[in-house]
Amino acid sequence: MKNNIVCKFGGTSVANAGQINKVKNIISQNNERKYVVVSAPGKESSEDEKITDHLINLATGGKHFRMQNKNISSQHSYDVVIGKFQKLIVDLGIEGKDVLKHLKDDLKKSLPEYKRIDFLASRGERYNAEIICQYFNKQGIPSELVLPENMGLTVSENFSNAYVIPLSYRNIKEKLSQIEGVAVIPGFYGVTTKGDVAVFSRGGSDLTGGEVAYAIEAALYENWTDMDGIYQVDPRLIPEAKIIPRLTYKEIRLLSSKGFDVFHYDAMMNCKKRKIPIQIRNTNNISSEGTLIVSERVPEEVVVGIARQDNVAYLYIEIDGMGDTIGIVNDLIDVIHDYGIETYHYPTDRDDVAILLNQDDLVGYAADIKDKIEREFKPDILDFNYNITILSPVGIGMKNHPGVIADAATALKEKNINIDIINQGPAQVSFHFGFQNYYADSALKAMYERLLK
Repeated sequence: MKNNIVCKFGGTSVANAGQINKVKNIISQNNERKYVVVSAPGKESSEDEKITDHLINLATGGKHFRMQNKNISSQHSYDVVIGKFQKLIVDLGIEGKDVLKHLKDDLKKSLPEYKRIDFLASRGERYNAEIICQYFNKQGIPSELVLPENMGLTVSENFSNAYVIPLSYRNIKEKLSQIEGVAVIPGFYGVTTKGDVAVFSRGGSDLTGGEVAYAIEAALYENWTDMDGIYQVDPRLIPEAKIIPRLTYKEIRLLSSKGFDVFHYDAMMNCKKRKIPIQIRNTNNISSEGTLIVSERVPEEVVVGIARQDNVAYLYIEIDGMGDTIGIVNDLIDVIHDYGIETYHYPTDRDDVAILLNQDDLVGYAADIKDKIEREFKPDILDFNYNITILSPVGIGMKNHPGVIADAATALKEKNINIDIINQGPAQVSFHFGFQNYYADSALKAMYERLLK
């Protein structure tokens, strides 16, 4: 199994019959592509809602979309889901009568709401995999549908945020070793020890692909999307940005944690343990080699990419003697975490700290957090600062190349952009500049010109 490739196809890659036919062509071009993990059908236009969202809306009786101020009833969601799968069956020319019957039965299944949400949310992947498997067979690619429940993909009971239990890996390897043709596997979900369906966090089909690759010790994990690979910067902002040909796991970790929406980070973790390369490729442009993520590489450049994170706020706190008080920064962060708010960097000086967080998460909580910190810590200065953008150049080549931060700072100075925050970790693989959102576009362009172009 070590010579085989695991391929995961995202929602846009399996959105309609034309896209599924492209998937068929990709699989037929390489007989080492034996394990195919698929998502639910993706959106065909920007105005559409995702099938998974329609399924969750159905599971919650319309509440899911109401909470987003969208007037979409559960009945409408049901009609959209059934209509989508009916169209796929007709357009692909397969026999789908049983598929539709079983799907309708599942959508009407009675379960407690917390179980029903996960069960219905998984049905997009479940039945898309069955349709794709039938199509492969019709097109002369011997294939077998392998459901998570049938290959022993066992997960925790953390509904809507499940994680894989280690005994799964032996089960998966044993089951998949018995498949002679192509195994078509629905992503996004597993089954608890009690037999309940539980889904991973959104984007979890990536996670299924990574876990399957780890279990079978794959030669390569291909993640097929609608982009040519990972760009140096967001190409919507800088059209001339290029694809990064090779990245280390460390670099992609830093980029993805700062706004690079690539794929589910947890999907990389076990691949990294077994040094399984991950290749990001475009279903719509197979001539592009994409981006290869590897354990180690020899850097040919100083900076590989610049991540951008908008709408950041930071809480600035100054307390005389803070630097001599053990654990005080951790205690301050705990106050914010008590409100369910995630925090990012903590640039510090001797007696002050800036705690960075997503400003949207502060809505309704900022005053309470401020009052609690004032009561418990009696700071000399306490203030929220909003509308910050963080730019984070990343590259393992920085460590042996002095002056990168100075180059970036000079580029900003030449554009009269004031830097509010500067932070660099001891690994010297990335650094972070923060400034007002107003300067974000011009700052990104200036840093791109100086560090990458």
